Amino acid sequence: MSTEVVIEKEPKSKHKSSIKTEDRFVYQDDEVIDKEFNWGQFRRLFSYMKPYSRQLLPKVLGVMIIATITKLTVPYLTSMAIDKAISPALSEPSLKLLYMITAAALILYIIQWAAGTYRIKYTNIIGQRVIYDLRADLFKHIQKLSFSFFDKRPAGSVLVRVTNDVNSLQDLFTNGVVNMLIDCIQLIGIVIILLLINWKLGLAVMLTVPVMFFISTKLRRTIRIAWQDVRAKNSRINSHLNESIQGIRVTQAFTQEQENMKYFDLMNMTSKRSWDKASAMNQTFGPLIEVTGGIGTFILFWYGAYLIQTGEVTIGLLVAFTNYVGNFWDPINRLGQMYNQLLVAMASSERIFEYMDEKPKVVDQPGAAELPQIKGDIQFENVVFEYEKNRPALKGINLQVEAGQSIALVGHTGSGKSTIINLLSRFYDITDGRITIDGYDIRDVTVQSLRSQIGIVLQDTFIFSGTIRDNIRFGRLDATDEEIEAVAKAVHAHDFIIHLPNGYDTEVEERGNALSMGQRQLLSFARALLADPRILILDEATASIDTETELKIQEALQVLLKGRTSFIVAHRLSTIRNANRIVVLDHGEIKEEGNHEQLLQKQGIYYGLIEAQFRFL
Repeated sequence: MSTEVVIEKEPKSKHKSSIKTEDRFVYQDDEVIDKEFNWGQFRRLFSYMKPYSRQLLPKVLGVMIIATITKLTVPYLTSMAIDKAISPALSEPSLKLLYMITAAALILYIIQWAAGTYRIKYTNIIGQRVIYDLRADLFKHIQKLSFSFFDKRPAGSVLVRVTNDVNSLQDLFTNGVVNMLIDCIQLIGIVIILLLINWKLGLAVMLTVPVMFFISTKLRRTIRIAWQDVRAKNSRINSHLNESIQGIRVTQAFTQEQENMKYFDLMNMTSKRSWDKASAMNQTFGPLIEVTGGIGTFILFWYGAYLIQTGEVTIGLLVAFTNYVGNFWDPINRLGQMYNQLLVAMASSERIFEYMDEKPKVVDQPGAAELPQIKGDIQFENVVFEYEKNRPALKGINLQVEAGQSIALVGHTGSGKSTIINLLSRFYDITDGRITIDGYDIRDVTVQSLRSQIGIVLQDTFIFSGTIRDNIRFGRLDATDEEIEAVAKAVHAHDFIIHLPNGYDTEVEERGNALSMGQRQLLSFARALLADPRILILDEATASIDTETELKIQEALQVLLKGRTSFIVAHRLSTIRNANRIVVLDHGEIKEEGNHEQLLQKQGIYYGLIEAQFRFL
């Protein structure tokens, strides 16, 4: 599904801000899905319990049956106690028999308690394992999805699927499924016992069951849609929260805290109302069962009294019948609530499996080979690429790069610079044409073997929570401490690292907020160089570095780029002037090629870019 944001604004008022807190952001990715209960999805969800069937059946099912039998035996013992031990109709009450029945009932209660404790222990274990497997599968699948998937979805929406939606299934797997089986077994047992005691009275009591099911089925579709709506609104809250936290500096810089709080309060209130509506629908099952049970109880006493007068049943059997009927309506009520819980789970599972069914756009072709150690000869042959259909970002790019050459890509914003390096790394697949490395079409080799030989340094450097050493080692996990320090020295990061509180073992905050932009960029240089790639890509890698630091990096790059094929996307003259070749792009086409001096002599697009840069110095 698309995640296009549709913004519906009220007409502007001269007395109000043009930014409305009432604007409704509808993420198509999170829209309410109005369709029937999907039994195929139901089976798919519960297939996660299959690996634990050997644990579930003998251990849990066995104690469930024992607990049900003991529970259903107690009312019969009660009828025996009345009819055989204390009934006024008896010539002499039997206290001995009463004590024996009481002792038997006590033993049955103890067995029932032990079986319940054992069941809860193992169902919790199995339920948590199922949730672990489901969350792990979802996260692994998301890791494989292509850039195009994340381009269209807010980070908060993805986060909700892995956390909230999976967590909402936890109670279903730990308690819901087993309780549903217990209630079904109990219902079957009660129906059999009622019919055995007196089939006429049993059928009379159960006359209300079809009526109750007929009414409840009318509520199912409405309840299902209501819970889907709750999930969708919660997803939007998390998306907005994630965006607000990441953009807090911009919010405070423009003093938009109050407006942001108003909008969040509106979303929060909308979510609350959605939850209240769904919850209220859930509560309709309870009164429905109570009313139906009350009618059934009335029938029981009215018809039961008649049968006592005719001598078809005894007082003890009527008391037992009353207990069984009470036990009959309880599981009916729980099954109704269970169905509601299942609707909640289906709303979440729809969203989970929507992501699980999302296919990566970039995958290994059947029979894809491992890319051997490369030299770095690269060729773009009439490459065409479209992010969206009929809107080409690249239009027939032809570019040949020899191993060891450094190529600078320059041009206005949107000219296609970053697109070229994204295609080279196969973050996207080309629409038409061919890209080869050492003669290998990059679509014919495995993605892992391709990217393992390409190092990338981005302008927006991402620093993970952890130590400085761990962040550099991310480039090659088996690197030694000595190798980490060597690459840090090569990019002049060592000097600032050793002055941190714990040197290389200093813990950095999420996204490296405790470090300056330049320091984070130096760490990303060290990380990329530690991987020792044959192809090195620098995407505006020096944009956030001060002049003094940039001079140090330029010195390091002269040595580090030697023998490697490199692509440099930059606007700074100092970064691109030493490249072997400069490629000038405009609207997805190569307009000029050559070195710095050659392009200046042409006085074309490149000359205009350099002139504009000096004009603003």
